[in-house]
Amino acid sequence: MRLWIGLYLPQLPLEVFSPRWFSEAAGAAGGAVGGDGIGAVGRDPGSVVLEQERVIALSPAAHAAGVLPGMRRGGVLMLMPEARIELRSHEREAEAMGAVAMAMLQYTPQVALAEEATLLLDIGASLRLFGGIRRLCERVRANMAALGFTACIACAPTARGAWLLARRNAGRALTMDSLVRRLDRLPVALLPPARPFASWFEGIGCRRLDELRRLPRPGLQRRCGHALLDMLDAAYGMRAELFQWVAPPERFQARLELFDRLEQADLLLAGAHRLVLQMTGWLCARQLAVERIRLSLDHERGRMARPPTLVEVALAEPTWRDEHLLRLLRERLAKLELEAPVIGIGLEAQQLQAMAPPTDSLFPDPGGSEEDRMRMIELLVARLGAENVLQALPLADYRPEVANAWVPVQQKVSAAARAAQMPPDVHSLPRPSWLLAKPIALLMRDHRPFYGSPLRVASNPERIEAGWWSQTQTRDYFIAEGQDHALYWIYRERINGTGDDAAPRWFLHGLFG
Repeated sequence: MRLWIGLYLPQLPLEVFSPRWFSEAAGAAGGAVGGDGIGAVGRDPGSVVLEQERVIALSPAAHAAGVLPGMRRGGVLMLMPEARIELRSHEREAEAMGAVAMAMLQYTPQVALAEEATLLLDIGASLRLFGGIRRLCERVRANMAALGFTACIACAPTARGAWLLARRNAGRALTMDSLVRRLDRLPVALLPPARPFASWFEGIGCRRLDELRRLPRPGLQRRCGHALLDMLDAAYGMRAELFQWVAPPERFQARLELFDRLEQADLLLAGAHRLVLQMTGWLCARQLAVERIRLSLDHERGRMARPPTLVEVALAEPTWRDEHLLRLLRERLAKLELEAPVIGIGLEAQQLQAMAPPTDSLFPDPGGSEEDRMRMIELLVARLGAENVLQALPLADYRPEVANAWVPVQQKVSAAARAAQMPPDVHSLPRPSWLLAKPIALLMRDHRPFYGSPLRVASNPERIEAGWWSQTQTRDYFIAEGQDHALYWIYRERINGTGDDAAPRWFLHGLFG
């Protein structure tokens, strides 16, 4: 089934200067943001965007103060002397539409930029993957809120039909019959080619699209041209349309200019979320997974310039999902202390590899998949630090201290090191579950080693003689039992060349679970 989603951004001229994520982050922090903008007072003082000295977009606070679309600058300042007035920036709007299009690539590779701040997504082949049109629209709406834009979302079997429904915020029409009924009720002025002839349509009493369709086509074409009929036919599915799809770049590197100075690292998470969503769409479009990302926090420029603060996140397993990356960034930013206010954020995907196909296992692994376990490890690394989360690296050596090596979990262990195993005869010998980092010298009482209580030797000795090339060890290991029936792994040093009167020393090296 062919189905399109139309995304219309009605407040785009305003939200490129005052995005929702920035206002919400500042409000959540109680106005703990530098500068004199929205965050400085914890509320919206009223924002207005002008084009040719007339209001084309305004915030709710400005509307509540009496500002109306079309009002001149002088009228705005008379009603709101403290209003933030910006001149419309088509360049910023184009960049914002490109960022939204990049984020939407995670749902379909067929994303097109349409006129009047609208995106079109061909999602007919994606419905089953995302659980149906309702869930897909919910995800798109949540992504738009995270990106910081107000969006009107509509669905229709035709691209131009979805465009018209989104422009009017007329909901979803999943069949052609439903689409025709909804389109018939829309005003004629919604079609851009019909706007120059608005007074003529008003004069003949043609106000809705169903009335426009009943007019004689030859006369309508002579008066209004081909563009009006072509757009009308495309909306009703009577004419095919061609689109130029958004193409992802070869390399992902995105940047976001902040609209005020942020002095708390945790407030940057909302802005980082927008960049992560863009990267997620890029990864899905390129069929790639990321292993390492770098978040750069830019500070002041000019004479007070400071080098950017870099936050690098290395993943144990490649991923392309924004939820996991966002959790890792949240942990890292929560522990980060900023040395200067931040005025910009950049995100770069540094290490990439091909996206792994889904598992072909019929039944899920008990206790979660390998991907779930690696995500938990990465979260621990972000929270505790890489030096506090270790992995075992067994080595082919008889000496316990050398064979039981630990390295950071993020360190890449070669296949040869992972394949290295102890000699076969060692696997049949008892080994403790807890090996002490450093052996503890034991006291001797009544010619018996003592550790909380006298220890009774409960096994035959295991002699280890190794390390002549670096550090020679000559030890006899025993399993000993205390009065509380706990089992210990102890050893006696062999004394060579010191005489018969030299007393051997005993050490505790491990505990059995």
